Amino acid sequence: MIRGVALALLLASIAAPALAGLRDTVTLDGAWQVRVDPADGAAAKAHPLEAHWLPARVPGSVQEDLIRAHRIPDPFLGTNEGAIQWVGLTDWQFRRTIAVTPAMLERGHLDLVFDGLDTFASVWVNGTRLLSADNAHRRWRADAKALLHAGDNEILVRIASPIRTLQPMVLAEKNALPGEYDSAFGDEPKGRQTSPYIRKPKYQYGWDWGPRLVAMGIWRPARLEAWDTARIERLQVAQDDLNDAEARLTARMTLVADRAATQTVRVALSGPNGERQSVERQVALAAGTNSIAIPLTVARPQRWQPVGYGAQPLYTVTGALVDGGTMRDSATRTIGLRTVTLDRTGGAFALSVNGVPIFAKGANLIPFDSFPARVEQSEMAQLLTSARDANMNMVRVWGGGYYLDDAFYDLADRMGLMVWQDFMFGGSVTPPDLAFRRNVAIEADEQTARLGDHPSIVIWTGNNEVLSGWENWSDRKAFKTAIGPDAQERIGTGMAVLFDRVLRDAVTRNSPGTPYMPGSPSTDYDGPVDTDANGDRHFWDVWSGSKPVERYLDGCPRFMSEYGFQSMPMLETIRNFAGSLKGLTPDSPVMKAHQKFLAGEGNARLQLYLDQRLRPAKDFADFVYLTQVNQAQAIGMAARHHRACRPVTMGSLFWQLNDVWPAVSWASIDHLGRWKLLQYESRRMYAPQAIVAEHKNGATRIALVSDAQQAMPATWRVTVRDMTGATLATREGATSLAPLSSTDVARFADADLFGAADPARSYAVAELLVGGTVVSRELVERGAPKDMAYPDPGLSLRRKGDTLTITARNLARAVMLDFGAAGGSASDNGFDLLPGESRTVTITGPMPTPRTLAR
Repeated sequence: MIRGVALALLLASIAAPALAGLRDTVTLDGAWQVRVDPADGAAAKAHPLEAHWLPARVPGSVQEDLIRAHRIPDPFLGTNEGAIQWVGLTDWQFRRTIAVTPAMLERGHLDLVFDGLDTFASVWVNGTRLLSADNAHRRWRADAKALLHAGDNEILVRIASPIRTLQPMVLAEKNALPGEYDSAFGDEPKGRQTSPYIRKPKYQYGWDWGPRLVAMGIWRPARLEAWDTARIERLQVAQDDLNDAEARLTARMTLVADRAATQTVRVALSGPNGERQSVERQVALAAGTNSIAIPLTVARPQRWQPVGYGAQPLYTVTGALVDGGTMRDSATRTIGLRTVTLDRTGGAFALSVNGVPIFAKGANLIPFDSFPARVEQSEMAQLLTSARDANMNMVRVWGGGYYLDDAFYDLADRMGLMVWQDFMFGGSVTPPDLAFRRNVAIEADEQTARLGDHPSIVIWTGNNEVLSGWENWSDRKAFKTAIGPDAQERIGTGMAVLFDRVLRDAVTRNSPGTPYMPGSPSTDYDGPVDTDANGDRHFWDVWSGSKPVERYLDGCPRFMSEYGFQSMPMLETIRNFAGSLKGLTPDSPVMKAHQKFLAGEGNARLQLYLDQRLRPAKDFADFVYLTQVNQAQAIGMAARHHRACRPVTMGSLFWQLNDVWPAVSWASIDHLGRWKLLQYESRRMYAPQAIVAEHKNGATRIALVSDAQQAMPATWRVTVRDMTGATLATREGATSLAPLSSTDVARFADADLFGAADPARSYAVAELLVGGTVVSRELVERGAPKDMAYPDPGLSLRRKGDTLTITARNLARAVMLDFGAAGGSASDNGFDLLPGESRTVTITGPMPTPRTLAR
């Protein structure tokens, strides 16, 4: 029996009359117990050891508890994923005991609060049901006082298998709603997915980059709250007006009172320079929910700016309930002052912050882990720091996961990283019934109220590919034909109400001044979706459609919010999940298990693109290297093109920044935090000033890009060389880089630039110089890299302290430093070296002599 000794002491300590009315919070995180629910007799019989109480942790999941207890294998290792599928098909119980004192029972309310129950859950106190939950994205609160008594009290949480709960209903449907990805394990028939019908992180049912791990548990913090008379439910800060002279704000407090009473409300604001102000008012509260608005004015406000455009000053607002001079309850919000607009003129999709049009440079962010509760703040900080260090200014929180922790948005606020925030709808068609929308309305209201004050969130979107899929995907078209026009209208109208009204209203109410779009890709119901001409675009002709990477150059979308190209993770990450690299091939069972594209056959797509562009791999390590080169070059080509399309194109977010588990995927940073070559390439392709050199149809286009807000003098230069390093021709010009723009400065026909030089034995080097220093460089090849007659690069290494200097005798493309099992990372990687050129990089971590790879 787990006894809440600490809880009893805390509850007893606040029983003094002088503190009556103070809201006190006691965490219920930490040690719990878990077992198979005895009512699930078949599972209890099949898993008798798990039918007895085992140690559990909250926040967490039953899968994590069973892994710690060595009752199931780690699904991230080897081919273990299939062996633990039974866990998500089983009903479970969690319990703990808390001690309650007589003094605590004199309080007006003793609320049990669960910030996340995943998903079909019921909470029982001393054998009596207190509440039932059906949405993992919501907070659940109920007053447990009537069920508690002095002494030990048992809290029991029963969580039912989401698949088994919904499956009878889904199987009875003549035409089940189209979902995302069918199960590979036979627990759901093909085309009969339960995931569309539940409010739970969708990626846990499996995706084309992640495993099927249907997590269950108390996945966010839990607590007991004691309060009397009134408490603060919410504090939000609306920005009513912002100019250089002043900012006018409204602190909006939502107070819950159990009776009519007069209370004192105090709001304090502190600024980045230490300035403070405080406003106090007497308010008459009615029983129930009360909304209080208190105006604030900030003189000479400091604006929050995206990274690269200025600083990120933050203000702190604290709201308090005061009685007799004593603070009874308080809440604090940290805010930034900025304006955001979304220009949709003529189909445009252009964000401006504080009146400055921003070209969004970044990547899509998927969940950090299959089990969210074990994600540490340091992991979030490391990933966001990596994004900022690679010259990104935006991440898109993709809609098939979960609303991230407060700490994530706090980090983004401080770093100046803009956040594109999807609501958590990931591709499946949504149920049209009113009860579903009402459930989502509460979720949306809670989440926008929690997150709406963060200056980093610059746009909300209602879903990922739900509406575009309904319009364009073949399986959706077949579904619409099968159900007939009446049902099609009912489902389509239900989605329109959900995404155009319910979610939009939540943003308008709780995140005023932040743009909203009903989906991604979307035109906001203004014409066909997912085209270059209007709204944002998800472009998958390259990779998913097997089209050549040069297709990235065919058009200028208004905003490219998804495009991607796969590669292998780092070798040591593969060693971590495969156990050994000996004998591995792309078709090894363990490699196919960690490749989810095309149900494990996606490594053939890697080979297809290698065959199109690069030389054959000598061995498995070379295959890993070459796939990373291909990924970096493909995405680098696309991102530079998007930037050169400015102002028609105003954003480029590649898929994807991170991995949810160690896998072959589109990530630029693998699951263990190791940068792939694409992440290093991101720093070059997203540089504040960049040169874009595109070779197409027998000509080379040169464009200069600048994100600076002021013009700056610069020089561009194009040098033609042969493989010995000899200069064959030079073209150059002085210019002034226009602010916030891309400018074409030259176009050379091959005959004019390269003359009679052999295409396989010559290349061009395009460079941008600012202040005499090369700030951006790109190589131009007239043929596929595999057809170039590159000589042996003749690489040499020289080590001095924590630096390595790499020198190339001949041209070396995509030089990669690999530190093997000893670890270590380089300040730069995947770079080109011209004949006779050296590059010095700084090494962090252990520093053995690395193995080098170059094509």
